[in-house]
Amino acid sequence: MMRSIAMAMLPILLAAAPAATPRAGVERALADSAEGWNAGDLTRFVAIYAPDATFVTKAGLVQGRDAIAGHYRASFAGGRNRRGRLSFAILGTRPVDPAHLMVFARYHLEGVGAGEDGPTTLLFEHRREGWRIVADHSG
Repeated sequence: MMRSIAMAMLPILLAAAPAATPRAGVERALADSAEGWNAGDLTRFVAIYAPDATFVTKAGLVQGRDAIAGHYRASFAGGRNRRGRLSFAILGTRPVDPAHLMVFARYHLEGVGAGEDGPTTLLFEHRREGWRIVADHSG
């Protein structure tokens, strides 16, 4: 009986376990966010952002996860994302301190027209719920 309870709890414990390195934790968070985008799930896509995150756009700053979701809402319609399939390639990282990691990456959107890609600089902060973006500057 104890063995069956332990086996049933294993997936929960593994999901809650911290990543071995900050980069691994960030990679996992980015992959989950991209999966949300690709599934047309706006809530899952923006879960990577801290509630108080700042997003730099051409029009100015967007403050907070809810406002960032509003910025992207038009792309999510009919259970999918109209801008194509999202993926990230991490080019490098730079630790700021034990709780912060700067990530230099490229995002790629595939499947709509010729596709789209560009640079992104993300400042992640390790919080109780995991690695969250606190600042996003995507070009």
